[in-house]
Amino acid sequence: MKITIEISDSRTNSELLVQINRKLQILLERTLQMATQDDVNAIQAQIDTFSTSVNTAVVGIQSDIDTVKAEKLKTAGKSTVNRYLGLIRAILRRARDDWEWTDKTPKVKMFKEPPGRERSITVEHAETLLGELPAHQRDVVLFALATGLRQSNVVGLEWSHVDLETGHAWVSAGQSKNRRPIAVPLNATALEVLRRQLGKHRVRVFTYAGKPLGSANTLAWRKALKRAGIENFRWHDLRHTWASWHRQAGTPTHELQRLGGWRSSVMVERYAHLAPDHLAKAANRLDSLLGGYDLATLEKEKGAAEGANPL
Repeated sequence: MKITIEISDSRTNSELLVQINRKLQILLERTLQMATQDDVNAIQAQIDTFSTSVNTAVVGIQSDIDTVKAEKLKTAGKSTVNRYLGLIRAILRRARDDWEWTDKTPKVKMFKEPPGRERSITVEHAETLLGELPAHQRDVVLFALATGLRQSNVVGLEWSHVDLETGHAWVSAGQSKNRRPIAVPLNATALEVLRRQLGKHRVRVFTYAGKPLGSANTLAWRKALKRAGIENFRWHDLRHTWASWHRQAGTPTHELQRLGGWRSSVMVERYAHLAPDHLAKAANRLDSLLGGYDLATLEKEKGAAEGANPL
């Protein structure tokens, strides 16, 4: 698949290709830090073709982009396709705005994605699930429910990022999804889980048979879900469950955003409907101002005014 742009430069093609590859590699590294290796390999192949065709006109790009969308959609969902399209769009915009290789680029239309998943379970279901899990998995899941951390941050947690004395843990920027460090205040449940892991491994917190856990989404996890009668529930839904419980307990949006390490409050607002009581209290604050002006009072005042002025 050729993704090409038009440039105007007097230098030789070989000199240009060296610079192009250098800049595209930097862009690739920054854009695909959270991508899978298959994603990286596939996009790298596209970039290699792109680099060798750099002097081709911009006219053919649109049809190539449409082909990329159609072909990738055969084997992946719209969200995954959008990641590819987003990278292509970023390269084209960088070529136009920063590198000034072209004056115009085609529009890259993204697929409209469905609303974010909000699957969560009740406290009762969580207790049943914990009872079905083996001991090492039980602590991992309980820690996730207590902190809201993503699977990679829970499984990869190191003792160097835990302070039991102050009751805090932290996720470094390099391990955070949004590339910002996350402070993790540890409640009593989380601290109890961590203390049970002391002495099991020098570096990593969560282990099995003396070795660091590589994943929590295992066969044992899926079998426990089945025994607990919980369907359509993924490991990441533990984070949704944690956020849902917080909102139901009245945790404000701005606090939940910081606890969850979300960059934008938009991601947190999808849990707003779970805290109607909190909003009801806010709405009731106007009762003291409007309470004396109910319909009965208004009708009484209207009747008195008409009686005083029959005309």
